Amino acid sequence: MRLHFIRNFVKLVRYENFSALSSDLSISQSTLSNQISQLEKELGDIKLIDRTTRTFNLTEEGHIFLKHAEQMIDIMDKCLFELFRYSREQHEQITISASTLPGSHMLPPFLAKFKASHPNVDFKIVINNSQKSIDLLKKKNADFAGIGSFMSTKEDEFDLKPIGMDNLVFICSPNHELLKGGIEEVNFDALVNYPFISREKGSGTRKIFEEHFPKFNLLDVQLEINDNNSIISAVSDSKYISIISEIIAYNAENAGLIKIIRVREHPVIAKREIFLIKLKSKELNGLKEVFWSNVGKKKG
Repeated sequence: MRLHFIRNFVKLVRYENFSALSSDLSISQSTLSNQISQLEKELGDIKLIDRTTRTFNLTEEGHIFLKHAEQMIDIMDKCLFELFRYSREQHEQITISASTLPGSHMLPPFLAKFKASHPNVDFKIVINNSQKSIDLLKKKNADFAGIGSFMSTKEDEFDLKPIGMDNLVFICSPNHELLKGGIEEVNFDALVNYPFISREKGSGTRKIFEEHFPKFNLLDVQLEINDNNSIISAVSDSKYISIISEIIAYNAENAGLIKIIRVREHPVIAKREIFLIKLKSKELNGLKEVFWSNVGKKKG
């Protein structure tokens, strides 16, 4: 009986949805369904899940197996940890779901440094928006999450480490008519005359912008895009304007793709702190504990 089939069964009970779990696990729904069917066959052709209803329901046998499956996974995890402590050669994977700024810009230097001193660790970084990263963390499909906003989630569910600060800035094409004549600052009233690209719902950038910039609803939103690189591409040779992280914007501006727009009445559009978070209820062991203890520490 394969342990990862059992793990996926336990996760499926938490999700109560084959499609959602298969998406988060990056496997097909048919593969997940086959894993559950194989478990049922190996357990004596019993049924773990009632497939005769539209809602997700365990059978009585499913409830019994779930109790023991959770115990099996817990025992195996403790066994692996003890083996790791004994051998010090067991590789350990740390999975981090993060929005673009922490995942692509703030965390990588620290991860590289940590990997150099702890070669037995393997990092898996998945780029998602803040809401998706929080969801994966709560479903225990990630060990940590890098976020720019807690969205609608209560902060007291998490332990958190500040890993950086970010400002949001308006951007446009280097050839945009807003900048004709070498203009470096514009009035906000000029921005409302051009189509605006917004981030998608669930984005920390969008949430912070809407919370801290009261005039956001005056902008002419015509597109929603869920990726900073795609926003930069859309803006770089069009009349569209948008708002992104200042760190990401500086890199794109230095590459000649966009220009940062300074707004005369609003020298600061919105500021936010970026966090790495974990569930308070999750006990850390091994390299995960070492990683959490060291992340966010300042040099010297």
